[in-house]
Amino acid sequence: MPRKGQYFVQSPAGHGGCAEVDSLTEAVAGGGFLLGCISCKRREEVSARATVDWHFKPLGEEEFIHIFHYDHPRADILHEHFSDRLKWHGTKKGDIQIGAIYIHNVTFNDTGTYRCTIHRTLFLPQYDEHVTVEKEVELSVVSVANRELTAVIAEIIMYVLIVVLQLWLVVVLVYCYKKISEEHEAREARKALKAQAQLLESKDNCDGVQLE
Repeated sequence: MPRKGQYFVQSPAGHGGCAEVDSLTEAVAGGGFLLGCISCKRREEVSARATVDWHFKPLGEEEFIHIFHYDHPRADILHEHFSDRLKWHGTKKGDIQIGAIYIHNVTFNDTGTYRCTIHRTLFLPQYDEHVTVEKEVELSVVSVANRELTAVIAEIIMYVLIVVLQLWLVVVLVYCYKKISEEHEAREARKALKAQAQLLESKDNCDGVQLE
């Protein structure tokens, strides 16, 4: 069964970082958009070769149309609606794991379902294994980018934490001020008592001298 569209995370060296991540599904009209498609090869030591096909079903239509084919190093745009607007952003070798394409100058007519199909042949010692993976992306095109709910929630949490930390800091400062003030008052009281005791002792000594 087709799965939700995904894009890739890859290490700078281009290997060892293959990870399947959910693709974004909202594009802004007039901008560009990356259609993600990835199929990580589970056994890196096995050589392979793959081709990638992209199909598009416009919103409200029943049938998919074939819009793009990649067979390294050749990339073919197969439908006039996407003429000069699609560019290969996937793996640039025959052993393809990343099948992403980039749409330039997105229009509202690009809204719909995109299906990525990766046909992979694994060259095993005794036989060749053929594997087909399909993924779909439900793309919506809007005039202005909407802020994602997670971003809004994260921003609210950030402000709440800032307020809580500020209140906590005020409480700590007040507490510290009271402690310092109490300790200061206690020191002054001890000094006063000590001075009073010394004064009384001096008076007693003076009385003793007079009696003699």
